[in-house]
Amino acid sequence: MTPGRHRRTTNRLLVPLLLLGLSFGSASIAQAGPGGAGLGVAGLGEAADATVVDSTGQPGRTVALTFDDGPNAGETSSMLDLLGEHHVKAVFCLWGQHVRENPELVRRIVAEGHVLCNHTMRHENMSTWSPADIRANLRATNEVIHEAVPGAEIRYFRAPYGAWGETPGVAADMGMQPLGWSLSVADWNRPGTDVLVRRLMDGVSQGGVVLLHDGGGDRGQTVGAVSRVIPRLRDEGWRFTLPARSG
Repeated sequence: MTPGRHRRTTNRLLVPLLLLGLSFGSASIAQAGPGGAGLGVAGLGEAADATVVDSTGQPGRTVALTFDDGPNAGETSSMLDLLGEHHVKAVFCLWGQHVRENPELVRRIVAEGHVLCNHTMRHENMSTWSPADIRANLRATNEVIHEAVPGAEIRYFRAPYGAWGETPGVAADMGMQPLGWSLSVADWNRPGTDVLVRRLMDGVSQGGVVLLHDGGGDRGQTVGAVSRVIPRLRDEGWRFTLPARSG
């Protein structure tokens, strides 16, 4: 082949390769989500919005389990053992300071296929905060989570105490869906495992999102209640899934 023909052939090959590379680059930027944070929009098929979701968005006997205020070295480990035994995936709403104290548990949560949720750095009530201050806190929390698990998807944000204020719009702009709940059994009061089981069985609803705790105190009663409720619900035809990703 002559030098001239060789150059023309090489150019014909390089052009489509360059175009393909640009396409992949554009897709990567688009997947990073609003604000360029790359917090979990990629691959989910839908962007976050400012609606506080409190259901699975699926018909029939579906329910989502969510756990707040961890990770906690004792109960989070026990809850992960339990969920793994029953092949249930859940959402863990992480308290940033607790992530700093237990980064290995965050790595385990992700490795075992569960989903992450930003629950602020120190369980702050942000109902009166400015959008700028909210964004700074949520960004700091995400950075701590990513120090433990680089590149992990953070799909949801849950406001402590359900005090939302301006947080839904900020969270959605950062690629995180605001996550509420349809059933809370007040397990933080530790009323006893039997009481928690009864509240869960009586209160579960189709498409519901259940608020529970694996951190913020002794959550042994919650672990005990979940261990009894999962097989009972399964026997009644319930399917465990995740919350919806948009309103």
